[in-house]
Amino acid sequence: MTNDPLREAAEAAQTLGSLTGIARHDVAVILGTGLTGAAEALGEPGARIDFDQLPGFPERTSHAQRPEVWSVAVDDRPVLVFLGRPHLYEGRTPAEVAHPVRTAVEAGCRTVVITNASGALRPGLAPGDLVLIRDHLNLTGVSTLTGLLTGQGHPNVFVDLTDAWSTHLRELTLEMDGSLREGVYAQLPGPHFETPAEIRMLRTLGADLVGMSSVLEAIAARHLGAEVLGLSVVVNLGAGMDRASASPTSIVEVARSRAATVGTIVRGVVTRL
Repeated sequence: MTNDPLREAAEAAQTLGSLTGIARHDVAVILGTGLTGAAEALGEPGARIDFDQLPGFPERTSHAQRPEVWSVAVDDRPVLVFLGRPHLYEGRTPAEVAHPVRTAVEAGCRTVVITNASGALRPGLAPGDLVLIRDHLNLTGVSTLTGLLTGQGHPNVFVDLTDAWSTHLRELTLEMDGSLREGVYAQLPGPHFETPAEIRMLRTLGADLVGMSSVLEAIAARHLGAEVLGLSVVVNLGAGMDRASASPTSIVEVARSRAATVGTIVRGVVTRL
């Protein structure tokens, strides 16, 4: 990454426009672990771009993700679908983690849909449940806005996060599927899973879900003025809440089983914007 991540995002957006043949996209969708199958539910891509073709993007992504971005027309709206994302636990910087979202907003996206796989902290939630993110706890110890300078065309870094996860977009989603629940999502850096003591701490702090992505991306999107919708797939119960321990294999299997449903929900939201 350069010393000016916003400029690099603008350069990546320009390259994306050239490769897709579309100057501006309307919506961005970031797919989490095991959820690449949701892309197929959104429609046939007009273009598939490998990450290594875009400035600042990683050549590889973590397990059960793909380093690709698709350009898909959903109800005549051009949508960018990121089938993978950088993570802090891969040794990425906050700027690198935020780069796909910033690129999408620079490419014209005013709506960003962020999905992930999460552990449940609240009784009553079970693997396979879909939860709308209502609020978050940033427990990574970092911010994607640190070091950015206000001015010179850059927006103010002192961002109001009162409505970080758009009330309007959640209401729109609930109109389509009133069975969805809402919750507070806590992001930790990972890559290890939490201890039972940490799970008790998170529950005391008011978290309903825990994972290793999404919050830093949401902050970056709000900084640039985009609305954010968060949709989390519960893939396991927090440590100490279940006799079975979390494993990468079981997490991916549960996420994959819900990928088509996630894609259908996202498609419905896009058509209602």
